Amino acid sequence: MDREHLQLNQPPGVPPLPLTGERTLPDVPEENYWYRRHLAVYEWIAARAAGRRVVDMACGEGYGSDVLAGAAESVVGVDADPEAHEHARRRYVRPNLRFERDLVESFSEPCDAVVFLQTIEHVRDAGAILERFKSVLAPGGVAYVSTPNLLTLAPPGAEKSDNPWHLREYRAREFRALCEERFERVELLGLFHARRLRAHEISLKLGWDRVHKALRLTAPFYDRFTPSISSSDFALREDNLDRALDFLAVCHA
Repeated sequence: MDREHLQLNQPPGVPPLPLTGERTLPDVPEENYWYRRHLAVYEWIAARAAGRRVVDMACGEGYGSDVLAGAAESVVGVDADPEAHEHARRRYVRPNLRFERDLVESFSEPCDAVVFLQTIEHVRDAGAILERFKSVLAPGGVAYVSTPNLLTLAPPGAEKSDNPWHLREYRAREFRALCEERFERVELLGLFHARRLRAHEISLKLGWDRVHKALRLTAPFYDRFTPSISSSDFALREDNLDRALDFLAVCHA
């Protein structure tokens, strides 16, 4: 991704981050679909985080940690990248939120919930990471782990998409098995398009791609449509997981 795509309208003293393709960012109009897709899951978890001590592993820019801190007792956002860490600690300031520059593999503060979204596909030893999460959770704790669905991310029949940052992508049964090897109980949900994104899906099946190209409306339409997408245009469900965009495993220690 072109590093000239920088975040817009950052608060004074907050360095904007470049869009590289490795992490999702708010405040980049072209990235809004992916940002809202991730935000929808953070908001779902935040609604279940009241009164909990939460660690947001690989927190990146920090927007998700901030959402969690709106409900949780306390939140620690952990990321090893110095640029992301500096941005996050300056931009998101709450009395119950702090950011630590550390590796996911070594951060070990006890907590009630671990959040690890859209990152397990980046790591070499996913099982070891899940074991570490389990070791820091208090009794009754929960790990929330999300990852893209190989079947909707990669071309048909491929074992991986062309995303250079991803080391392993999962089918539903593979991801469930990975989590169930480490946790006593695992609920697996799928993230799907809803509302206007579902309507857009249907319009594509009916030939919208041909229409907007023929009428030369592609750029004007998507320049308006993409920034208008909200987190409510996604929904988490338990059914039809092979067609999900992403998976969210709710892993109970």
